[in-house]
Amino acid sequence: MTRFNIGVLGCGNVGAAFVKLLETQTATVERRTGIALQITRVAVRNMSAPRDVDVAEGILTRDAFDVVADPDVDIVVEAIGGIEPARELILAALANGKPVVTANKELLANVGAELYAAADAAGRDLLFEAAVAGGIPVMRALRESLHGEPIRRVLGIINGTTNYILTKMTDAVDSGGDADYGAALKDAQSLGYAERDPTADVEGFDAGAKAAIIATVAFGAKVVAGDVYHEGISAITASEIAIARRLGYVVKLLGIVERDDESDEISVRVHPTMVPAQHPLATVRDSFNAVFVEGDFVDSLMFYGRGAGGAPTASAVFGDVVDAAVNLRAGTHGSLGELGKATIRPIDETSAEYLLGLDVADQPGVLHAVTGVFAEHGVSIRVAEQEGNGPDARLVFITHEAREKDVQSTVRDLRDLDVVLDVGGLLRVIGD
Repeated sequence: MTRFNIGVLGCGNVGAAFVKLLETQTATVERRTGIALQITRVAVRNMSAPRDVDVAEGILTRDAFDVVADPDVDIVVEAIGGIEPARELILAALANGKPVVTANKELLANVGAELYAAADAAGRDLLFEAAVAGGIPVMRALRESLHGEPIRRVLGIINGTTNYILTKMTDAVDSGGDADYGAALKDAQSLGYAERDPTADVEGFDAGAKAAIIATVAFGAKVVAGDVYHEGISAITASEIAIARRLGYVVKLLGIVERDDESDEISVRVHPTMVPAQHPLATVRDSFNAVFVEGDFVDSLMFYGRGAGGAPTASAVFGDVVDAAVNLRAGTHGSLGELGKATIRPIDETSAEYLLGLDVADQPGVLHAVTGVFAEHGVSIRVAEQEGNGPDARLVFITHEAREKDVQSTVRDLRDLDVVLDVGGLLRVIGD
């Protein structure tokens, strides 16, 4: 029997759930692996604060650096979040020969390459399944099962807050009710899905951090949060959702990472997207997450489940702890390998199909003038429809695949047309 002591940094939502899970599952792990795991140190900011879990006397401490330096601690779980002091603590733990498990997406999306290199230099694991999609084991699949797969694209619903809001707005449209973004956000906040300040979620920054980590692992290149194009859902209207539904689509906030085979450029972006109703991602509702992987040999895979919350995230953390313990006993560790320099494709150079709605004047020659602007910029129209008549006339277009720069130029020139009263939001479309 091999025994390993665990030091936990942080005992909030995720840390407390991890402590509970280890208590209930340690006997099962011991029986299956011959490894006994026990928590011997827990670092917290406030030792007197109420907690969802009972921690034995003498285990709590305010000194996180003492935990990572403790020779009796074998494995460190980082659950405090943020960049500092988490970065310094992880580096210290690795330097002291301790594997580290983290759920810290912000940290990995900004300084992950430094930490991965430090883990390799120390010959210890740095595992982070919980950083991307809660309890969904997508990172392990990308790191191990799909390590040799030529991955073309990974796209997914990787933020439960925005998916919940868009689900509620879509349901309201389908039932003929009021699809109000503000009301859906307030509902999400009341259920604990959204923070009091929801900016990181609704403007795509949370999903962007996860997309950067996915791109790094999927393509073996150093991609950081600053490389990600962000566009949130706060400007999505009931009208846009209704148009999408009528045309056979569902609006989702997607994180999309792609690599071009010819140029080797990597595109990493987060934005609202029209997903065909028959696509598996279109059926993912409420706060659930799903990640869709496309490869040359494996074709398509989808990973689905709870992408957030203390319990699902703790499950992923615990799985990584068991892996780290097995590797530590064997004297080995997992590695991402040498990460190359990423050549990021700017959003202007990416291509997609687009939906665009225009409020137009009720007069002859409008369609000719509008389609002439599309043609001038080389943007081909796949679908053109008119909604309403008279002063309520609205033209709706879906383009063939076009370059972002050309579509944006088209939108700018359409705004200058006298016959165009208003240009609606631009929604990108993914294929089947």
